[in-house]
Amino acid sequence: MKRLVKAIFGAGRARSFTSAGTGRFLALAGAAGVLAGCQVVPRTETVSAPPPPTAAPSPSPTALPTDTTRHRVALLVPMGGSAADVGQSLANATTMALLDTNAENLRLTTYDTSRGAGEAARQAIADGNKLILGPLLADNVPAVESVSGPAGVPAIAFSNDATVASGDVFVMGHIPEQSVQRSIQYARGNGSNNFAALLPEGDYGQRAYKALQNSLGDYGGNLVAFERYARGNTSIVGAAQRLRQRGGYDTVLIADGARLSIQAAGQLRSQGAGNTRLIGTELWSGESALTRAQAVEGALFSAVSDARFRRFAESYEARFGARPYRIATLGYDAVLLALRIARGWEVGDDFPVRQLYDSGGFLGVDGPFRFARSGVAQRALEVRQVRDGDIVAVDAAPSSFGN
Repeated sequence: MKRLVKAIFGAGRARSFTSAGTGRFLALAGAAGVLAGCQVVPRTETVSAPPPPTAAPSPSPTALPTDTTRHRVALLVPMGGSAADVGQSLANATTMALLDTNAENLRLTTYDTSRGAGEAARQAIADGNKLILGPLLADNVPAVESVSGPAGVPAIAFSNDATVASGDVFVMGHIPEQSVQRSIQYARGNGSNNFAALLPEGDYGQRAYKALQNSLGDYGGNLVAFERYARGNTSIVGAAQRLRQRGGYDTVLIADGARLSIQAAGQLRSQGAGNTRLIGTELWSGESALTRAQAVEGALFSAVSDARFRRFAESYEARFGARPYRIATLGYDAVLLALRIARGWEVGDDFPVRQLYDSGGFLGVDGPFRFARSGVAQRALEVRQVRDGDIVAVDAAPSSFGN
């Protein structure tokens, strides 16, 4: 893994990226936020925030050493409840980044948001942290920002909800709208003209619908029909049947995970409609069930490249004895980002926020990314296809960005 880090982190300043194949990245609202946690590791500390106070907040119960050579960076994550397993994976990844880089100039301290995100942020600020990695849940961002914003401490959230981005909060998660846009661009260039969609009720479905509309506006094509359904039950089957009966399309976007998408695909491709092109979203990434379902043969979806993730996962498993959750790379890349910027960041000074807007971007396990002025991370995505029991890249992720 250290060879991979050297390739990513040790290559110096990110080169100026260009790409003719990605088009404009969308900066719309993302899907529901993701979860994370942490464990105690070398050069890191774990601090549990107290329950919300009834009066003024109490001082931090953990006295951190005086730092004259290390930047203090806070990791704000839930460490208990239903988030624990995913959280542990992300926290382990931040640990791995420190160890792989032999980092001596960062002190990473974890603060538990499960008992109050605002209190965790308040304690992190009181302890002298100049940068926050987190929170993980979009719902926690307002509480964190209400504390970190006035203190001038930026937060790099791992949520994929673009609506929480601001001048003080940067969103690093994988934005679903970017996946839809990339897939539609590819499909339009490969014969798709008339589109339909299966959309779950709620926020994710609405964002997928808007992303589809915007993408067709950018690249051409017609939206001829769509059906909505209640997520979490078999109503997607009925919606797929209704959509098939309406007809008039050659391509269907299914805005859901692998299990429900496979159910819908069986209906969409029945009764002589086997040539219908199917498009999934980033929710399909890492889903091996797709390779065992004939109904989705030939289907497309877009996501960040897994080329470096495989090596990352092997190294993670060797070190921690378990496979990482796919989201763990966000924690790893956030630490690499902090280390890159730390090259020109004086200990004790405020974090140089302007460096996050570097148009050349940054390189991590998930490939190149950069922050737009909106505060949302723009990512280079590859187009994948389900093919002959495997998932293969049919249009590589660009190695860079156009400016």
